[in-house]
Amino acid sequence: MKGQEMDTSMKRFLMTAAVTLMAAPAFAQDSDTCGEVSITEMNWASASVVTNVAKFIMEQGYGCDVAVVPSDTVPAMTSVAENGEPDIVTELWLNGTGSIYDRLRDEGKIEELGKVIEPGGIDAWWIPDYLAEAHPELTTIEGILANPDLVGGRFHNCPEGWGCRVFNDNLLPAFGVEDAGIEIFNHGSGETLATSIASAFENEEPWFGYYWAPTAVIGRYDLVQVDMGDYDEEAFAAAKDPDSTDVGRSSFPPSPVKTAVTTEFSAKHPELTEFLKNMTFKTETMNAILSWMEDNSATGEEGAVYFLTNHQDTWSTWISEDARARLAPLLDQ
Repeated sequence: MKGQEMDTSMKRFLMTAAVTLMAAPAFAQDSDTCGEVSITEMNWASASVVTNVAKFIMEQGYGCDVAVVPSDTVPAMTSVAENGEPDIVTELWLNGTGSIYDRLRDEGKIEELGKVIEPGGIDAWWIPDYLAEAHPELTTIEGILANPDLVGGRFHNCPEGWGCRVFNDNLLPAFGVEDAGIEIFNHGSGETLATSIASAFENEEPWFGYYWAPTAVIGRYDLVQVDMGDYDEEAFAAAKDPDSTDVGRSSFPPSPVKTAVTTEFSAKHPELTEFLKNMTFKTETMNAILSWMEDNSATGEEGAVYFLTNHQDTWSTWISEDARARLAPLLDQ
């Protein structure tokens, strides 16, 4: 339905349900109230969907008062280390968490729950398919380094605060990308990074840079992963550390994408922890949600409502019997 507006009934439902998402809990527990909990909302579309789905279910099913904390991977981990909050960090790409996450987990301050994206995410450096077809040598990093002009002489990097910014900043020098005459362009936001891809495809111009999946961008545009050679576990572990100074070359491993909570939260809220452990989105499902959002200029809240409306058989298995009973009046309308 690209280029078309939502049908009237769907738009009406989304508007009504979006208000519900922001409303005070309708089904507060009588004897054991959930109280206040805090959850991250990372600065990308799929994370916004995940957060708003979790917020809706925790408020309407478990009677919580949910505070959404806008964040990115590195600031979220720093906040947990320094302040013990937020309680819930979701859509946590473990490839980009850095050494601080490992330390928090080893010290028993954070508990790693289930995969929020199944089977996981894809980190990669990419070029457009039309560029790969015209110049097959550009499908390897060696070919790009030997022909910087063919990729436009620029690498499109992540914004500050993203986990991918840390490992890209370490891997780019390891491969000698800047030494080869390729400018490192650090985007100011995820929106400008995505727009650079759309603009390149619209004009069939060169593009070389980082992106990830699941995203609407990868679902919409035919991008080809650049072969970066073998994966080196030690080198990539060093690349995740912002303080590393001598990082070797490595490709990206598959990226687990998980939800984590503070151990204080899990001890206080075992029922919520069980729900968050069960909350898993299939990669193809999330790609479809993100594509729908892009086609309809929808917000993360509207994307959450779209998922809640169309995938009740999935998320109803995540929650307790009591939560399911509380949500029944909303689901049956």
